[in-house]
Amino acid sequence: MSATLFTNVTIFEGTKPKCEPGEVLVEGDRITRVATGRKQLPRDSGVEVIDGAGKTLMPGLVNPHCHFTYNDAVSLADITALPVEENMLVTMRNAATYLDHGFTAVIGMASAKPRLELVARNAINKGQFPGPRILACTPEYTVSGGVGDDSRLDRFVPSIGLVCNGAEEFRKSVRQMIREGVDIVKFNNAGDSFTFGKVGGECNPMTEDEVRAICETTLNLGKRVAAHAHADSGVRQCIKYGVEFINHATFATDATIELLAKHANKHFVTPAIAARYNTTYEAQAWGITEEVATQIGNKRELEAGCENMQKMHKAGIRVLPFGDYGFAWIPIGTDCRDLEHMVNLFGLQPWEALRAATAYGGEAWAGSSGELLGRIKAGYLADLLLVDGDPIKEITLLQDKNRIPGVMKGGVFHRRAL
Repeated sequence: MSATLFTNVTIFEGTKPKCEPGEVLVEGDRITRVATGRKQLPRDSGVEVIDGAGKTLMPGLVNPHCHFTYNDAVSLADITALPVEENMLVTMRNAATYLDHGFTAVIGMASAKPRLELVARNAINKGQFPGPRILACTPEYTVSGGVGDDSRLDRFVPSIGLVCNGAEEFRKSVRQMIREGVDIVKFNNAGDSFTFGKVGGECNPMTEDEVRAICETTLNLGKRVAAHAHADSGVRQCIKYGVEFINHATFATDATIELLAKHANKHFVTPAIAARYNTTYEAQAWGITEEVATQIGNKRELEAGCENMQKMHKAGIRVLPFGDYGFAWIPIGTDCRDLEHMVNLFGLQPWEALRAATAYGGEAWAGSSGELLGRIKAGYLADLLLVDGDPIKEITLLQDKNRIPGVMKGGVFHRRAL
């Protein structure tokens, strides 16, 4: 069994507000011992000793709202139009990009086509291609006219979503996708400004029976559930029916936030705020000026989302970074800008943003499996980053992969520029 000892490093453990000097021993795919302060771990023969030269050793990043099958397109329809063969190549390239940027685990949050995520997961697990740990998701489930339905009566237009209507249609399709091997089922019980006025984020186009059928079927078959839930009624359905991953929660009322806080240990909220921020202020080259972003409701989603995330964080709800990267003005590989957004827009302390990206992300990825990742602690998976600088003092440094000279997944270096 291979063993690696990191010495002369400063450790960000994943949950603490400060880094501290120490040493970390990795044996096989696990962290087995951690020493802090002046304590030293024994240098047994056969252990490779790596001098970190004062760099920060931290847990690998976890992306809980990852669209790694997207191709940095301008619209959902453009992503759908990409043939499946080319889309698979894009998917594997994106998976390698995420690992290269320090993401050692991702949670798929809507595959561009039905089997892309699970095929990528299986190939990476077999060691055939580089990439992070993956939880594979269905395409997003929607109803006729909902987010992800680009169909038209006059001609066939494929949709990025799986379009069903009525509880039994959803139940049958969910069973089929779970049969194929997905880990997560996602559905859209809210609209979005990205529909350009067709279905606003405050709207919930799904019936109670449809949401119940999706959740009951998924949970009965032992899989996990996620929802695109801007609308207040959508968030309440998530609480009621055991939806673990609540994406956006933009228009949740104070009463709903209070209810969510009572069940905070059962849910994770990923606002994907970059989709709102970048679309409002940085999408002019693609025809979306701030005026257009205001007209379609995106700027309102940004403002309401920031206000609600501040409330949720104060209420003890686990608000996680990342999400909805994979469009032209929110390209894959720039995801760590979310840490800056969490500090500047949500009011988190830098260490709290890093905790959300590591320890909380690890909890989200593991769920009830009992797996341990996202912290530097004995027994945890050895998914580790060596970072040139202190990310607590400089929250933007993780945006530059050149400042992450070491990326380890499961005790094996993916990149080792040491």
